[in-house]
Amino acid sequence: MKRIKIAVAGIGNCASALIQGIEFYKNKGEDEVIGLMHYDIGGYKPGDIEVVAAFDTDERKVGKDISEAIYAKPNCTTFFYKNMPEKGVKVHMGKILDSFSEHMKNYDVFDKDEVFILSQEKELRKHELVKILKDSGAEIFLNYLPVGSENAVKFYAEGCLEAKVGMLNCMPVFIASNKEWSNRFEEKGIPIIGDDVKSQLGATIIHRILAELFNNRGVKLERTYQLNTGGNTDFLNMLNRKRLISKKISKTGAVQSSLDIPLAPKNIHIGPSDYVAWQKDNKVAFIRMEGKLFGSLPMNLELRLSVEDSPNSGGVTIDAIRCLKLALERNIGGALHSPSAYFMKTPPIQMSDNKAKKLVEKFIKGEIER
Repeated sequence: MKRIKIAVAGIGNCASALIQGIEFYKNKGEDEVIGLMHYDIGGYKPGDIEVVAAFDTDERKVGKDISEAIYAKPNCTTFFYKNMPEKGVKVHMGKILDSFSEHMKNYDVFDKDEVFILSQEKELRKHELVKILKDSGAEIFLNYLPVGSENAVKFYAEGCLEAKVGMLNCMPVFIASNKEWSNRFEEKGIPIIGDDVKSQLGATIIHRILAELFNNRGVKLERTYQLNTGGNTDFLNMLNRKRLISKKISKTGAVQSSLDIPLAPKNIHIGPSDYVAWQKDNKVAFIRMEGKLFGSLPMNLELRLSVEDSPNSGGVTIDAIRCLKLALERNIGGALHSPSAYFMKTPPIQMSDNKAKKLVEKFIKGEIER
């Protein structure tokens, strides 16, 4: 049976939703699968993905079987698959560096179940990472580290290059979209998709489509904002505004790319806004767009979106994993432009979602290389 073996760094809510989803869809038929481009991509179905290595730095997850760790605190996403069989894959202690914000250990302010508890295990070294990736047979490394983990992500990217493992960068540290990094992956013949995964139906994808609609219908967009609140550890982490720089660049660039003439920075505000503990993994987004119609008459649009945040990107990630596997089979190295444009907020080459989807279909069929 064909398998896609993946390693995952960051066993938080997104990893939990993904791994639950893989198991959830394993024994379902094509007509029962929701949220994927295709049930079968290149001969691979969702249940063909297998986690063979995992890394985290929270003491409630390190040393646990992945089947147990995905349900551990502070994870708070909906557990829609509760009978996960033991996988025989223990969570390794990861690399600390900047992979968490100090305020997340503040038990006096936040509930202990919400915050980070640093494992006392000896942290991972690069040669150990490379050995684990090789010994496990991992083909693809999936990065789910918290926003702002610039140095930690680069540590794992170096490990991927040395172990010759494909990389899927689901968060906004710019690797695939950085020319220097993408060149290194291309020189090694290793594929990468990134950066910062889109949701199936999230605030940014809706904001992008609305901006494109304004553009196509001749509406002059003058000002817009997107404000997001949530109660998971991602939002708690982003209370440290210094860690938000790359996230704001990623989300803002994704919307600006849909406009013929980008808005001035003072007229566009997009980014996480606040942490509301009781929302848990529910994300609420508020979008406002102001512009002018025919005769310079004013108009405005307001939208409120409420979604379970982490599962919202699970299907997109499954599709991206399978596209990376095809690239590995075809010996394609470097950034995969069309999959990155369709699956990620900050790809090496921005393009409309319709165009990107058509090109991904061609990539899957082998009609284009990347």
